Order: sequence, then structure tokens, then C-alpha cells
Amino acid sequence: MRRAIGIDFGTTNSVVAMLRPDGATETLCHPTGALFRSVLCFWTDAEGVERRAAGPAAIEAYLDDPLDSRLIMSLKSYLGQRSFTETRIAGRSWRLEELVALFLRALLAPWRAELEGARVAIGRPVRFVSAEDGDELGEQRLRAAFAAAGIADVQVALEPAGAGHRFAQGLERPATVLVADFGGGTSDFSLLRFDPGPPRRVTALGHAGVGLAGDAFDYRIIDRVVSPLLGKGSDYRVMGKPVPVPPAWYSSFAHWHRLSLMRAPRTLRGIRDVARTAERPEALRHLVRLIEDEAGFALYRAVTEAKAALSREPETVLDFAHDDFVLRAPIARADFEDWIAPDLARIEAAVSAALVHAALAPEGVDRVFMTGGTSLVPAVRRIFERRFGAEKVVAGGEFVSVAEGLALIAREGG
Repeated sequence: MRRAIGIDFGTTNSVVAMLRPDGATETLCHPTGALFRSVLCFWTDAEGVERRAAGPAAIEAYLDDPLDSRLIMSLKSYLGQRSFTETRIAGRSWRLEELVALFLRALLAPWRAELEGARVAIGRPVRFVSAEDGDELGEQRLRAAFAAAGIADVQVALEPAGAGHRFAQGLERPATVLVADFGGGTSDFSLLRFDPGPPRRVTALGHAGVGLAGDAFDYRIIDRVVSPLLGKGSDYRVMGKPVPVPPAWYSSFAHWHRLSLMRAPRTLRGIRDVARTAERPEALRHLVRLIEDEAGFALYRAVTEAKAALSREPETVLDFAHDDFVLRAPIARADFEDWIAPDLARIEAAVSAALVHAALAPEGVDRVFMTGGTSLVPAVRRIFERRFGAEKVVAGGEFVSVAEGLALIAREGG
């Protein structure tokens, strides 16, 4: 029997899973761990040779020399954006599909032999982040990137459907399941009807999604806690008149996948020019230093840790320092939930859209399976408990369920 492999290329982490001969799924552990960070790093070594790395090796290379390296994060967030086609790195133009393929080759390197002749299923979100012309472009680019990485024959499945297949392994009787899959960049919802069989049958009833998830929650923390200390909301003077410091700078600074673009000389020159007449020039100088020194990764890591702590405790402290910029800010869960209220509303609207698409009332849902890191946020879980009842809501496999379910889909699709 041909091998069945599932590949979850994620905004933050990527995971590979395989179906064992006994029918059980197994998350394949890369030498660096089961979760492979979805990042690339480019740099030039001491001999002037251009280097590149992916995953944990990319992070290690970046931390060794952040000033002279380029860290590329959240590649998946660009797939649906027609306006983003390529970027220049060390004087070379890279198309988006080439960058994703470079990452995929590193991710899959340990299992090239297993991939030969295997049935492969890959995941895609219901809605790509910032899809400008629908989601077809995102899938086309995803397929093209896998083909460029040497894996052209793939089955594409919705990521929540993958998580649902994994969850359904434990079902003993027919059930209608709402799968809520929260990634770094997207929140996706699928309503699926499972009949354990034999033979096992899966019927897709409806889907919906929204291009926000964990990264959007990080953005809210940076926007409310960090950016005001870097000059957001302050003024500078033009011909003696006060003018707001451009808010677009802080929008880009607070988004993982946009920060590297702020290193453009034109942007940094603009911030320095504004700082000359700003009411808070030191704050803008901190902003320049954080961008120039590529300190964003360390800041994002601190923000993510604070967000995770708020899922466990009613309050935490965001602790971060770089040179003379020192931040130690208390954050209460209640405040955090107020900040993410617009995002929670969009998530709840997408859940409603999935029910409408499936022509189902909440009472028609037997179980709710939540997966992905953002499913651990208490305010997110309350959306589902309030609508469907706490007794129906379960969670698990926060980081591996999609890949393992995709391996099941690969077996069934071949």
C-alpha cells in the first residue's frame, strides 16, 4: 500500500505526519522537533558567501547576527495577496513561490525517500489572509510552491477538514461535528458529518473562514502596549503646525510579516526625518533602533509568551528590553479581551456563516472540536460554549491535528 503523508504548512509552524501500517497517524519529528518554525533567514558569512536556512536553523542564524541577516516570517500570509509577487534579498529577486519552495525543501528534507510515490495531502485555509481576489490565487501559489519543491502530485484539503478527520478517529457513532481550526493567520470552520462505518464516510456540509487568528491577537498587544512607547499617537511639526506621526508605520511594525519591509532605507529615513521635529523624538529613535537591529523577533516572542500566559492567568507582565528601550508592562486578561473584541466578533460571524452554509442550527451540531494555539484563549472558547453548550466543546492536538488528519485524507483520496 502506498504511503499516505499529510503536510500542514502553517503561518507560524509547519508539521508533517504519516499513516503507519497499523492505520494510526504519526507526527514525524524533524531532527529539531515535531514543530518546524515557518521562517527563512538569509545572510552573508565572514568569507562573503551568501547563506540561507529554514526553521530553527534560520532562527539560530538570525540570533547570531541580527544586524546583517534578513529574517522572513509568515510567508503563508502573502499567498492570497496578488499585490505581493516578489522581494529582493541580497540583490536577488525572489518570487513568493520560490521562497515557499525553499522553505518546503528544508522542511521535507529528512523524508524525501518516504515522499517518493506517496499519496500526499496538503492543507489550505478556508480563507487566505488578505485574499484580494478570492482564494483561488492562494491555492494556485501553494500548489506551485510544492511543485517547485519537487512534490507536484498533491491533494489539497481544507485545514479544518484535516483536523476533523483526526478527531473523528475517536467517534463510535454518527455525528455532525463543527471543527474550529485556529492557525497563526487564519481561523477556519468546517461542518462535517461523520459515519464511523464501516466503511467510514465523511460528508462536508459547510465551511467558512476569516483571515485572522493568533497573529491578530499579537497585533492588538503590540498596538496597545508597545507602539505608544514608540511614538504612536504623538505629533511632529510641519511648518510649525502639529501633524500626527504616520500611523501606517505602527500598523506595519505590529504585523510579523510586514516588519522586514520596514528596513527599507526610504522608510527609516522618513522616521528619522519626523523625529527631528517630533514631540517625543526619543520614542521614534527607539522605533528606528528596533527595526534596524532586527529586534522584532525577540519582541514578538515576548508578546506571544504574554498572550499564552493570559490564557492561564488573569494577568501577566510583558517583559522586553533592547539596548535602552525597556518595557515591563502589566496586562490584565480583561483588558486583552477588550482589545480583541473586534476580532472575536469576526470569528463569531464566520461561525455563523458556516452554519448558514451548512443550513444547520446550532442544535444540529453534536460536537465541537477546537484546535490550534488560539483555541486555548478563554474568550475564544467562550464563543463556542455560549452557542453550542460547554458539554459539546472539546479541544486537543493543538499543533498536530491538521497534519495527522491530512494523512488520513491522503489515504482515503488515493
